[in-house]
Amino acid sequence: MKNSIVLKIITTVLILSIIFSLFSCMNEDRIEVPPVKLEDINGNYKGRLITMQGEFRSEKVVDFKIKKDTLTFPEFPLKEIVMAVVKDPVKTQSAIAAMGKVKYNLNYTTVLNADKNWVELTFAPKELELQIPVDGVTKKTVVTIAAKQKGYFVGLDHTMRFALAAEKITVNGTELNPFEAINYNFPYCIKTN
Repeated sequence: MKNSIVLKIITTVLILSIIFSLFSCMNEDRIEVPPVKLEDINGNYKGRLITMQGEFRSEKVVDFKIKKDTLTFPEFPLKEIVMAVVKDPVKTQSAIAAMGKVKYNLNYTTVLNADKNWVELTFAPKELELQIPVDGVTKKTVVTIAAKQKGYFVGLDHTMRFALAAEKITVNGTELNPFEAINYNFPYCIKTN
């Protein structure tokens, strides 16, 4: 008799703990996403850059800054662009060293979604003008930058995602042909301040 009462109490406690566990799991699925404001996008970022051109793919970490309506790269990634113009790997490295850091400003407009938990960015890229020194001659190079998709700033983790492409390169007024577009993908950029 005592064994059956103890067994019933243990069974009841076990069933109640399972029910409470299930209810607590159901409530954990509902994560509150903090609201964001358009100003939250401003700041310094460190991001993963995946550069792709045909079969070639490289990855590195880059820094950029966002202020008001402009995303600024203090050092735009030039290696693939210069390689397309120069063709020789050794001369490419010399040209990049001679050019130094090249700053690029990317203008954008923003829209806050209805739930106010992410910001959509529509980019308006400008052409990138470069002076590439090769064998004692400077090649005036114009790169057409495009943004085929919108960027996003996510309020949950304050990260940014976007992509750009160098679609066309003109050297001294002549378009490079053949030329395969250079894609710059920024799948995960963290706000550092």
